[in-house]
Amino acid sequence: MAIELTDELIELERAAWTEQQENRLTVETAQRVQAAITAHAEATGQPRYEIERELKRVVRHPAEDEDQGDD
Repeated sequence: MAIELTDELIELERAAWTEQQENRLTVETAQRVQAAITAHAEATGQPRYEIERELKRVVRHPAEDEDQGDD
């Protein structure tokens, strides 16, 4: 099953990832991302864990998507 992500989820995760890399991730940012993931899972019927995993992959390892397009 392909996991569907929204632009909003990606932007929230990007903000959290930036904060984390700069060693300034706040509880509020982390909670905002987790709440959005949970709401998206409930709205789409997709597994929450799978959404979070795919979201982190897309944000933290974007080169993997580029590599797959070369086939």
